[in-house]
Amino acid sequence: MSRTSLRPSLVLLTLIAAVGAALVLPAGSADAAAYRFWGYFQLNGSSWQFAPKGPDQLTPAEGAVEGWRFAVASDTDTRAPRVRATFSAVCGDTKAQTGKKRVAVVIDYGRVADQEDGSQPPAPVAKCALVPTAATGAEVLAAVATVRSDKGLVCALDNHPATGCGGPVKTISAAAAAPDTAVTLAPKAAAKPVSSPANGHRLTGIGVFVLALLALGAVMLRRRLGATGRHEL
Repeated sequence: MSRTSLRPSLVLLTLIAAVGAALVLPAGSADAAAYRFWGYFQLNGSSWQFAPKGPDQLTPAEGAVEGWRFAVASDTDTRAPRVRATFSAVCGDTKAQTGKKRVAVVIDYGRVADQEDGSQPPAPVAKCALVPTAATGAEVLAAVATVRSDKGLVCALDNHPATGCGGPVKTISAAAAAPDTAVTLAPKAAAKPVSSPANGHRLTGIGVFVLALLALGAVMLRRRLGATGRHEL
């Protein structure tokens, strides 16, 4: 699998060269068996497809679903996001706006086996980016995540990983080479409950009743003071 953002693998480089692209691997990494990096994908139907170009060279359309996956991957391995979220599920609650577009973004921080320090990564998330119509994939990503990059290569998303940038991995562990298991996104947080119309009407009725009692008391007080010859202050 390629180094996603702007540095494809030697295999993908051969394919891209056929259509005139000019992307290269970092110098001195020829002996690496794989890389630990963020991969960039687009959802096509129900399948993730590896992006043919870097995020700053692609302009996703309204309704697109973009994916990012952190993983250890070789030149021939594909580690796509383990979540297949639909646009409606991610951006259904975001209203369309003139001059802007909505793009669903899935961020998969990978498995424990993908982490250099063996730590537990955050659970995958899906966010809706509302950005100008001409926004590139890089600008879409920046709208939903904190991005650390180096010379066009995405190094970290939301400070994950905290250090490093697409470093080579000479030996792939058995756990890192194991097949992925699909992941289900956590349900969205429920909206805060609001007062129902019935409760609102009930509160309004109580308020009117109290005001009526106060007004009646004021009238009776005036009559009593008038009858006794007193004057109100």
